[in-house]
Amino acid sequence: QVQLVESGGGLVQAGGSLRLSCQAPGSIGSINVMGWYRQAPGKQRELVAAITRGGSTNYADSVKGRFTISRDNAKNTVYLQMNSLKPEDTAMYYCKAATWLHDYWGQGTQVTVSS
Repeated sequence: QVQLVESGGGLVQAGGSLRLSCQAPGSIGSINVMGWYRQAPGKQRELVAAITRGGSTNYADSVKGRFTISRDNAKNTVYLQMNSLKPEDTAMYYCKAATWLHDYWGQGTQVTVSS
């Protein structure tokens, strides 16, 4: 089963920064949209940010102005720069890559923000 490879999570104090990375294998073909989702304990998974192949972006209201999503199409890689982190950003973060035929997910990387 194809999975995306995520990295960059960890423990950080409130106000700090983290950068998440996610790489998809070239075997999955052309990727239309890449995105980051998160799921906190007891809550539903929610979209954090997404970016199209052409560079159009979409953010959850709760992260606008603090998080920046970007991607390198040549490397099939998407990044999430997270600044001014808050305790409520604590969650498991998942990467998704959407092709015409299938959605692929990463295994998740934990982000914990201490107050």
